[in-house]
Amino acid sequence: MDRRSFLIWSGATAALGSAGAGLWRWQEPSTHIQYPGREVGHYLRDRRAIPAPSLSLQTDVVILGSGIAGLTAAWKMNKDGHQDFLMIDGPEPYGNAAGGHFGDLAYPTGGHYLPLPSPESVHVREILSDLGIIQKNSMSERPYYDERYILHGPEERLLRNGQWQDGFIPSEGLAQAELLEHQRFFAEVDHMRHLFGSDGKRVFVFPTALSSDDPNYRALDQITLKTWLHQNNYHSPTLHWYLNYCCRDDYGTRYDQVSAWAGLHYYCSRWGKAENAGNGAWLTWPGGMQPLAKAMDQRAGSRRRSGTVISLKTCADGVEALCLELINGVAQTYLVRARKAICAMPLYVAARVVKGIENFGFDPALHMPSYAPWMVSNFLMKEFPVELPDAPLSWDNVVYQEPGLGYVVSTHQDIRTTPPNKTVFTAYLALSDHTPESARKWLNKASPEELLNAASVDLKSAYGWKFARSVERVEITVRGHAMASPKPGFLSNAGLKALRELEGSILFAHADLSGFSVFEEAAWWGYRAAKLAVL
Repeated sequence: MDRRSFLIWSGATAALGSAGAGLWRWQEPSTHIQYPGREVGHYLRDRRAIPAPSLSLQTDVVILGSGIAGLTAAWKMNKDGHQDFLMIDGPEPYGNAAGGHFGDLAYPTGGHYLPLPSPESVHVREILSDLGIIQKNSMSERPYYDERYILHGPEERLLRNGQWQDGFIPSEGLAQAELLEHQRFFAEVDHMRHLFGSDGKRVFVFPTALSSDDPNYRALDQITLKTWLHQNNYHSPTLHWYLNYCCRDDYGTRYDQVSAWAGLHYYCSRWGKAENAGNGAWLTWPGGMQPLAKAMDQRAGSRRRSGTVISLKTCADGVEALCLELINGVAQTYLVRARKAICAMPLYVAARVVKGIENFGFDPALHMPSYAPWMVSNFLMKEFPVELPDAPLSWDNVVYQEPGLGYVVSTHQDIRTTPPNKTVFTAYLALSDHTPESARKWLNKASPEELLNAASVDLKSAYGWKFARSVERVEITVRGHAMASPKPGFLSNAGLKALRELEGSILFAHADLSGFSVFEEAAWWGYRAAKLAVL
């Protein structure tokens, strides 16, 4: 069976593969596909007429984009007493932190967890403290967190050779030599976690802007993680699978294409602690990151307006942003004038929106990151599928195969006397076995049935024919440019450096400035932009 095929499960004759139960027919449930931003994007791509503005708004600071970077900027300005700002949502409120609901069951359509922030992530701790998620000692080595949001066990499991095991790193049935290699890798990671460069800075931290510039460690950015593993005599197939999985999960890209610096940063920078949780614990919500995004929005005063900026330019007294709204397919525009603008959108969008972006030192032809496509699929389960014996359902459930990334159980944090009758399984798929360009082409032309078949690979491996009868509805979110991928050389990208250092009337704030998409990085650039915007 070709596990690299998007159509691995298509049609009535799909083989069950690792689930191993012969042939069966997928009973297709009610399926809805959403493509955030596609309607506006196609409107502009097709060069349809743009009507004249019907409204002009004035504000001191306009925030263009409502993802984590934009929300952090709004939250920080409001917290510091600067309320004269307006946020323009963009094509999807909350961006990659968005979520949805099946009735009273919430689910994520983007990111779904936040690691405990380390001491260097002061900006994240400030946010969590202000929202009451950190309840005591926010800047200590071990803050006290609201226990409702700390991930409880069982946390994660791996399906391999027809059996579930605890944790994601394969451990069952391995030779002693392979297990020793696993131990050697994690011991090396622990050592690197405590390294400092010649400039006195920790080598790997969040935010990456505070990491050491020591060239001896920055040289890791010139090779891939796979190359680094071979150079350091790591040859265990299961270790290579695990690290490749982690790169696909965090960066949407395989480990033979990810910078070794970024691949090691994944492990070496995450060492947050808590007074009331184990080291390296996670924070999560049934709706993924959306409840956190919504709380930040409310704390910022919810000064948002729907619409998507299609043009941003400087003018004599600041900036002008032309924004487009599509209401039942009918376009209307409005103009926002401000003293400063915070451009909190992905750079592939900003390159088309910001007039003369080359003048800021960013040449899209030279400096644009590569973007990985993703699918996030939410399965409303009318019942819990039957599990294998002695294998309790975990929060995160991964299958030892590609291209799936496993599935998360939304009700895992919903502590009740008796389990709910229904739940939502959120399946993640990084289309990393194709080039980003070919994957986007496939996503654009694939039928709902093809998307559903691709989305359900891991769930069918885990449950076989029993899975189909448990599904009531499916919501699939297609993200063609889900995240920037940190390929070798990303740390020395001169265009990103130029945008990071701007302090004029247009300020950039997005995780793309760091070269990869995680909460801590997006929040850092929003935090920085907020402080500069009020000057």
